Formats: sequence, C-alpha cells, structure tokens
Amino acid sequence: MTKIRGPAGEAPAPELIAAGFALEVADAPLLHHDLGLADLAHLLDLHARGVGAEPVRRLLAASLDSLRIPAEEFPYDPAYGELYNCRERWFVERLGDDAGWLHAGRPRREAARIALRLLLRRLVADLAGDAAQFAASVAEVASRHSETWMPDQTYLQQAQPSTFGHYVLSFAYPALRDAERLLDGLDWVNQSPGGAGCVNGSRLLADRDHVATLLGFPSVIEHTRDAMWQLDGLVSLLASAASLVASQSKLAEDLEIWASEEFDFVDLAGPYTRASVLMPQKRNPYAVAIVRGAGGVLIGRLSGFLAVAKTPSARSDNLIFAYGEVPRAVDLAGRVTRLMAGVISSLEVHQERMWEALLGGFSQATDLAEHVMLTCNVDYRTAYLVVGRAVRAASARGLRGVDLTGELLDAAAVEQIGRPLGLAGSDLSSVVDPRAVVQTRVAPGGAAPAVVRDMAERCRQEALAMTDRTKALAAAFSEAEFALIRQAEEVADHGVNPR
Repeated sequence: MTKIRGPAGEAPAPELIAAGFALEVADAPLLHHDLGLADLAHLLDLHARGVGAEPVRRLLAASLDSLRIPAEEFPYDPAYGELYNCRERWFVERLGDDAGWLHAGRPRREAARIALRLLLRRLVADLAGDAAQFAASVAEVASRHSETWMPDQTYLQQAQPSTFGHYVLSFAYPALRDAERLLDGLDWVNQSPGGAGCVNGSRLLADRDHVATLLGFPSVIEHTRDAMWQLDGLVSLLASAASLVASQSKLAEDLEIWASEEFDFVDLAGPYTRASVLMPQKRNPYAVAIVRGAGGVLIGRLSGFLAVAKTPSARSDNLIFAYGEVPRAVDLAGRVTRLMAGVISSLEVHQERMWEALLGGFSQATDLAEHVMLTCNVDYRTAYLVVGRAVRAASARGLRGVDLTGELLDAAAVEQIGRPLGLAGSDLSSVVDPRAVVQTRVAPGGAAPAVVRDMAERCRQEALAMTDRTKALAAAFSEAEFALIRQAEEVADHGVNPR
C-alpha cells in the first residue's frame, strides 16, 4: 500500500478539535500579545532582506492592528486549528494571499516559542522581584522581633530558646536564593530561537541576530534544533517557582498552627482571614491555606511537566502543554508570594504568650547539660542523662526548666551514676534563664538579638538590590517592545528600511 503524504484534505475530527486545538486556544489570553510581537520581528526581518516588500508592509500594518485587539475579542476558534492557524485565518481574511508571506522561513512553532519566551521573561523577572519583596518583608519583621522570646520547635516540640525574629528570618534566605535561581533561569529564557526553522535553520535567515535584536534578546540560542525543542530551562523555572512557594508553605503551616486557640502565638490580620458562615466565633487563617494549597499545585505542575518532557526529541506533545502550564505556574507563584508578604508584614505576634510558653517548658536543657559537662568534668552523654533524669523528675512535680536547681541535678546524678556532682547550692540562673541562653548565641547566624538584627539588615539590603535588578530588567523588556512597535509602524507607514 502506498503511504499517502501531504496535508489531509478532510476537516479535523471533532474529537481532535475538542481535545487538542481547544487546549491550545485556551492559552490565547497568555500568548496573544507576544505572538503579535513575534510576527512584527519576523516581518521586519523579511523586509530588511528585501523579501516580499509590499505584501510584508501590508502584513506589518495588519499585525499592528492585531496587537490592538484584546485576546478575548480576537477570533480564536479551535474549529480552525490552534493559535497560529486562527491568526493565519484572520490575516487571510484581511489580506488574501499576502498573508502567506508570514510563513516565509518560519514554522508555526517558532512564533509560539518566541512568544513563550517574551511572556516568561516578564513573568520571571516579576517573580524574582516578588521573592525579593517577600524577603524584605520578612527581614523587617525579624528585626522588629529580635527580642521577642519564644521556644523554637522541632517536631512541634520545644527545642531551644530563641526569638521570633531568628525563627522568621530563616525564611528570607531561601527566598533570596530562589530569586537568584529565577534570574539564572531568566538568562536561559532571554535568548532568541528566531530563525531556527524547524530543526536546521532557514536559507532565508542566515543572520539570526537581527530578529534577536528587534525583540530585545541579547543573544540567539546557538543550535537551531536545540532552539526549537529544548525543555531543560522550563523545568528549572518550574522547580524554582515550586521551591519558592514550598518554602513559604512551611511558614504558612507553622502560622496556621500557631494561630490556633491552643498555641495562640500569632493572629493573621483581619484582611487575610475568612469567617465561618456557620460558626460565629471562628476567624480562619484562610490566606495561609491558599499558600499551602498552591505549593501542592506547583509541585504537581512540575511533576506533570517532567512527565511530558521525557518524550522523544522534536515532539510537540511537551511544548503544547508548556505554553499554558509554565506561565500559569510562574504567575501563581507570584500571586502567592505577594500574598505571603502581606501576611507576614501585617502579622500580630503575641509576645506575652510566646514568653509564657518558653517559661513553662524545658528548652534550656541542652545548655544545662553543657554546663554540667564543663563544670563537673563529665562527658556530654553522662551530663545529658543526668539532666534528662532531672527534667523528668521536675516535670512530674509540676516544675519548669527555670525551677531546676543544683540539688535536683545532684539527686539525678546519684540515681544515674551513683554519686552527686557537687552542684548543690550553685547559682544556675544564667543557664536556666531562656533569655540569657539566647544572649549567648553570638556566633554567626545565631539567635542573639544583635546578630539577628545584623542578618536582617543584610537580607534587607540584598532584597532591595534584587528588586532594583528586576525593575531594570522589566524596564528593558518594555523598552524593547516599544522600540519594536515603533519601528514596525514606521515601515508600515513609510516603507523605511529598518537596518
């Protein structure tokens, strides 16, 4: 049997329209504007090469008109195919055969690849800026609460004395690292696949730098097949977005627990809560639930994209999904990060309740064991067992960590090692006072208030510098777009050679 080649003469199957083209057309609100910019750059490049001079000028005018039409008003209809086919139909209706010059040296997927990168570079720069703003908000709160004493926890159990400032500042650092990773990813995004053809380039576009310059890309992706089909950078962007929100989700979960009646360490400000429609007494910390849920959604999108990315090379099944999934993931991460910045900036911290919990526990036990080790010349394991036995006995009597005495420790030592340690009558106030314990943490990264304030200021300065970088990038992207449109208008009106 002879294999039939060439375009099929039949209309697309309705099932293909519903499950395939409709999926791509649903991404029209995301890509519409940037597909128009990709068309302008391609047409200006053709005009500069003397290809289809008059038809290309008319196409430029029509492309400029398409930019002025909101995506929801443009006739995207999956019955006519995916986004590019719908746009082609619109050009054909206006210009007839002149519309065919839009295909010269460029497959449909190249326009979409360019559009995706134009969209993502703005979204990624914004997300890095959002991460920096979140870090700055955290740093300000940390500085304000550098002397808000609290029991830091592991496994929801009191661990060691600390401050709320030291605790919360631990979330600024990963946000700043994720912002740096996003800007590294932006370097990957901000390269031009223009002129790549399908896999091996085009004889019409020997110089690919012109399209890159028109679009404000600092460079082209060197290998044409790689330019059209690479996915690794998209995986990295999704991973960075998921990492950013996953870290905030940890903070959100802590705050949700601490906002409970049982802990009462914090309260979310009213605008970040939601009331129950049934139970009048409830004020639910709704914002943090959104953050936690979004973390799961982004992890799912990363996993899902990795699943489709593992297909053989030069297939559309992965990038068809990328056009919608990746921008939506980055956008969601940005909205959630801005939400969490608002939550942390307006958070009500109950200092008295934190101090009460700290005073009522035994979080100073580690320092007490170290004191026993150094004072009594015993190994740490022995000191640990003696203090542990003393804690057990004290808690059974309803005592607290601040109530531990040398007599209690000696009694525990007799039970543990058969002899007292000579601690009876000794002053342990500087060891059992949680505030005194925290004040000893002066090593780099420690919880001593002065150390926390210094770290917070450095984080704030780094966040401000990061914010300035992202604003400069956003301004450069806007300027490149403005210059491209202005040049297209000049050529469309006057036929000026853009080179």
